[in-house]
Amino acid sequence: MAWRFSYFVSTVKSSKTLNPNSFSSTAPFSTSFLVTKTPKKFKKKRNPKPSPRTTPVQTQPNRIPSLERILHRDALLRFVTRSKHFLSAQPEHVLRLDDAGKLHRELGFPRGRKVSRFLQHHPLLFQTYRHTDGKSWLGFTDLMEDLLAEENSLMDAMELNRVEKVRKLLMMSARNRIPLSKIHHRRTLFGIPDDFRDRVAKYPDFFKIAVDSDGKRVLELVKWDPLLAVSALEREFVVDEDSAKRKFRFPVKYGKDLDLELDDNRKLNLLNSLPLVSPYSDGHRFDLWTLEAEKYRVGLIHEFLSLTLEKRASIHELVEFKEEFSLTKHTYQMLRKQPRAFYLAGTEMNWTVFLKDAYDENGVLIEKDPQVVFNEKLYKYAQIDQMEHDPGVEEQHLT
Repeated sequence: MAWRFSYFVSTVKSSKTLNPNSFSSTAPFSTSFLVTKTPKKFKKKRNPKPSPRTTPVQTQPNRIPSLERILHRDALLRFVTRSKHFLSAQPEHVLRLDDAGKLHRELGFPRGRKVSRFLQHHPLLFQTYRHTDGKSWLGFTDLMEDLLAEENSLMDAMELNRVEKVRKLLMMSARNRIPLSKIHHRRTLFGIPDDFRDRVAKYPDFFKIAVDSDGKRVLELVKWDPLLAVSALEREFVVDEDSAKRKFRFPVKYGKDLDLELDDNRKLNLLNSLPLVSPYSDGHRFDLWTLEAEKYRVGLIHEFLSLTLEKRASIHELVEFKEEFSLTKHTYQMLRKQPRAFYLAGTEMNWTVFLKDAYDENGVLIEKDPQVVFNEKLYKYAQIDQMEHDPGVEEQHLT
């Protein structure tokens, strides 16, 4: 038997030498038929990592739908608001349609879309026509021109109010000066007219224009007015002290060895509830990471929002004035700690902060600036899809 087994082994070895593939091709346990990669349809889908660009600021139980809808409305009407401002600055309020298709950022429509698609949604405000040169042009309707004239009259009537807003902004700034370009860029936030830079010359007792070494024109405060150096929060404190104190919370950190009772703890925190540092003080000189500096910045943002038309501002509008108002990169977290006074809506990367007390339970401003009333009327016209829906809308407006 031994010689038979040795003969079998030697025969197998010789066959491998002569034909190395002969044994493997007939092997009963070949694995060449197995699938080495899992098909995509059988792979387990991984949830995408959360991104600040898409992660909502508020969780579902804490959301205020009425305020969230305001941001949704602004997104839908972005084309109307931006196109109105851009076309108003053009000669005769017209623009070639071919050129309009390239100005997606200025006119407020997504890149790659056709501008004509958005014009069709607002037939009462925008129109296209063919010029004698054979080109199609974009312009305002007669109704929109009447609305613009009405808005200009409103700007003239509210001029002194806007001058007061700018004076308060300068008094809050670190050196009582703000670049004119920043005020012009965020003019719609406060209802400031487009030609405010030209109107400044009418008020030499309030403003002075200086030119920095880099060539930037800067608006400076000429005279400090103590009557204006009173914040909205301070006025509220005089009317209802308890309500103002409950609005902000700055808990005091203390060691466990103090062994404070619950009532003592509440009294200690109550002493640090109200930001007593006025936004019209020299709070910008505080160390950035002290409690006093945080109180100063919270009070400053509260006053900043109270000066806006709709008592709210986006992160981009706040960042515009970060040097003048000594804001830090922790502004988002700082506002999150004050949910009684502020409401943050949107996403973590693109959020908007609201003054909660300025809105009722339906998300409607309690006190409306005349410019806000005008904007609401403009938005109503913008949402009428067809002229045939209300043939007397222009006649009613003119009447």
